[in-house]
Amino acid sequence: MKIPRALWLGFLALTTARSAERPNVLFIAVDDLRPWLGCYDPKLAVSPNIDRLSKEGRRFSRHYVQVPTCGASRCALVFGRYPGRLGGDADNNAILKNAAKQPLPALPALFRQQGYRTVSVGKITHYPGGRGGKGWAEGPEELPGAWDEALMPSGPWQTPEGAMHGYANGLTRQQAGKDPVKKPVSQSVAGDDRVFPDGWIADEAVKRLNELTGSGKPFFLATGFIKPHLPFAAPASYFAATAGIGLPVPRATEKPAFPTTWHPSGEFRQYRANEGDPFREPAAAEAYRRAYLACVRYTDAQVGKLLAALDASAAAKNTIVVLWGDHGFLLGEHAIWGKHCLFEEALHSPLIIRVPGQKKPGEAADAIAETIDIYPTLAALAGLPLSKEIDGRSLVPQLEDPVAASDGVAMGFWQDSVTLRTDTHRLIVSRKDPAKVELYDHRDDPAEAVNAVAKKKGATEELRSRLEKILPKP
Repeated sequence: MKIPRALWLGFLALTTARSAERPNVLFIAVDDLRPWLGCYDPKLAVSPNIDRLSKEGRRFSRHYVQVPTCGASRCALVFGRYPGRLGGDADNNAILKNAAKQPLPALPALFRQQGYRTVSVGKITHYPGGRGGKGWAEGPEELPGAWDEALMPSGPWQTPEGAMHGYANGLTRQQAGKDPVKKPVSQSVAGDDRVFPDGWIADEAVKRLNELTGSGKPFFLATGFIKPHLPFAAPASYFAATAGIGLPVPRATEKPAFPTTWHPSGEFRQYRANEGDPFREPAAAEAYRRAYLACVRYTDAQVGKLLAALDASAAAKNTIVVLWGDHGFLLGEHAIWGKHCLFEEALHSPLIIRVPGQKKPGEAADAIAETIDIYPTLAALAGLPLSKEIDGRSLVPQLEDPVAASDGVAMGFWQDSVTLRTDTHRLIVSRKDPAKVELYDHRDDPAEAVNAVAKKKGATEELRSRLEKILPKP
């Protein structure tokens, strides 16, 4: 899209002014977060703190991640590049394998090079705390040169790996093993927020925020919360907070009869189905959806602590805040409980950005946005130099004007398949088997239940041609 010269001059003036002020950045990542938030669906009134951020900033209603798995999605985030050029850059070890091969600095490294103090707390890269060795507490840094400090408060779980999938009061998934009692899908336990790891992450992040605001240097503080990642475990008070809230029911719950990126929910099935089998029992499915929602409510409370600390600090008026979900999560759609596929629910996740002097706060941007766009957006807002190797496009136009258009497409990658999402369609093609193609027309099939390839060959070929033109080459 061609931007009028006057509008570009306005963006330039905005960027220059913010560069002079050296804005801070508070980046908040949430694991496995689909848009089950009040600001995305008013019926789901479980996220008052994130909803307030949305009212003060810009909600991107159609944000899509690049890969529906934690490590590769975060790799796309920190490098602003599509996967597909480097070996293994679409799997969970994408950062660990390829950070040194990337042609541009990681996002926090860029800020650090420009004099920012950079700190991460919790899960920002694939491994909480940024190390992938024993217990995820040892070994080389996952993202070398990016952080002044990379922290994971593990509390009674003792190691970042133990905390990542931790149950209440220090029990780890590893300790639970295959015990039919100790490893349930969902868990509700009385106690305060520190009964589970995200309470520890929030407290450490608030501590570091307070230190950074008094350091005299601009800062980039990244905080990564674990829930609502499996297991769906949270303090009992958050389960109680979801009582009476009507849960959305999936429109398409059958396994597709045609070739797709469908999978048998292996991650979910490694846990004990303590509420029953959600693949056969509607009551069990509702119980697990409610447990997921309780985890969202719990994480929202942790986000609230961090936002309250920022609001009370000297940095309140000069800090960019980003809240990002690393991918979505299917809760029974297409007979899947998990991510790791290319359906809408796996790739659509929340993105909210609040900037100092936000224009038209609270108005949503409906233009399609991608995770790779966050890197150039933050660089532009801070006036930092940007590599030509970046794939993402700045979202500053949408931050200025919520109705500003984007290029209107998002790409996603999983195993041998790639998807192109446009305003009206989703195309999924296999790069190994040309006959394996899916087309969903969201104008009459928003649930992606009907493969329209046979009926809409013209649209299929047009989108395939468009995809081939922009698909990154190794």
